Amino acid sequence: MSTQTFRLPDVGEGLTEAEIVQWRVAPGDTVEVNDVLVEIETAKSLVELPSPFAGTVGELLAPEGDTVTVGAPIITIAGGAGAAGSTGGAGDAAGGAAQQDASVGLSAHGEPASPPEPEGEGAVLVGYGTGGAVASRRTPRAARGAAGRSAAVKASVGVVAKPPVRKLARDLGVDLAQVTPSGPAGEVTRDDVVTHAEQASVFRNIATPAAPAVREHTIPVSHAPASVSAPSAPPAGDREETIPVKGVRKATSSAMVRSAYTAPHVSVWTDVDATRTMELVKRLKASPDFADIKVSPLLIVARAVIWAARRTPLVGAAWIDNEDGSAEIRVRNYVNLGIAAATPRGLLVPNIKDAQDLSLRELARALEKLTLTAREGKTSPADQQGGTITITNIGVFGMDAGTPIINPGESGIVAMGTIRQKPWVVDGEVRPRYVTTVSGSFDHRVIDGDGMSRFIADVASILEEPALLLD
Repeated sequence: MSTQTFRLPDVGEGLTEAEIVQWRVAPGDTVEVNDVLVEIETAKSLVELPSPFAGTVGELLAPEGDTVTVGAPIITIAGGAGAAGSTGGAGDAAGGAAQQDASVGLSAHGEPASPPEPEGEGAVLVGYGTGGAVASRRTPRAARGAAGRSAAVKASVGVVAKPPVRKLARDLGVDLAQVTPSGPAGEVTRDDVVTHAEQASVFRNIATPAAPAVREHTIPVSHAPASVSAPSAPPAGDREETIPVKGVRKATSSAMVRSAYTAPHVSVWTDVDATRTMELVKRLKASPDFADIKVSPLLIVARAVIWAARRTPLVGAAWIDNEDGSAEIRVRNYVNLGIAAATPRGLLVPNIKDAQDLSLRELARALEKLTLTAREGKTSPADQQGGTITITNIGVFGMDAGTPIINPGESGIVAMGTIRQKPWVVDGEVRPRYVTTVSGSFDHRVIDGDGMSRFIADVASILEEPALLLD
């Protein structure tokens, strides 16, 4: 019986390594072509890898949590044949074919992309599937002592939950099989996991009042019932926690350090009377044209930034260092608008391509899709590349202003502060108005004080009178 070796493929992002997040199979399982074998995390996305072979799972060559380089063997599959279009040889030769085939047609979340027309009847490229969602056709799982996984993990495999929710559950030590789902399709949500973890923490505090102090992610002692006394001092080993820097967090930290120490940052800000912006948002929410779209002040800020960037093109330009030691400024006469998104996996900055061509409704729809995709961990690498200017909405965290770090490859970033009622002088009288602060950081190699000030002033003017930009 031949044994096929599946090597970690490059999933189309040009990356060199990935972390093994969760195995979906165990030794002894029977798999068919395109059954999901493993969930991996790259520096940009979560990816589900489908099997290029049919057969019986032999050995898992990389444990969960390990970072594996592209091309390294991760699993063996005994017997059966590969998909049409892949070689049927055994060992490393088959693994090489698997690496090539499995990297074709995967979206950023490992979902099959739309396949090309097959060259012959019955031809199926590995990674594409046969159309529609790929259903698992594995036999019931056997005991997993050999796989080294706990019974809790095995029980949670059949639970419906998205990859970011599963990762959160692992981080919090929550068994998904014990969580009551509240999602519309019966899936376990992020809130379900957090609530379960908090309830479990309270129970532990009540049952064992002398237990060590709770760590990050668990409910603080001050949140426990008043009758529970504070726990005794914990052992030294429980006083600190180490968080590995990898995946999105690693990529983000490297990019921010590179940006902070390469581009000379200069920040400017101004307070704005955004009362008319809030009135417009209220009218849009009541409009039938926006009935099925989420509308927030971010929509008006985005429209203002797009308009202002067209008036001051250098805020969307890029500083280019050439190999011969020379440099140039590349002015981009379009706006790929980036939106900084805090996700369970870390900070992502997907962007809306050619945002200048979108109507207000189209922009609202694009913002809604971008946000939902980021929260679900399905943002593709392509959606995070090619940005020209970014908005970070720190107002959702209650912050008034900030001095954000520029996203690498760009020359400007706008921070939108919280909008709250404050006393404001209008026509010589102090009145309550909705006030916000618009701030921005810029690469002083590309744009000087005059240009950046004009840009921020333009954004502020639209927030004060957004009707100027209505279609």
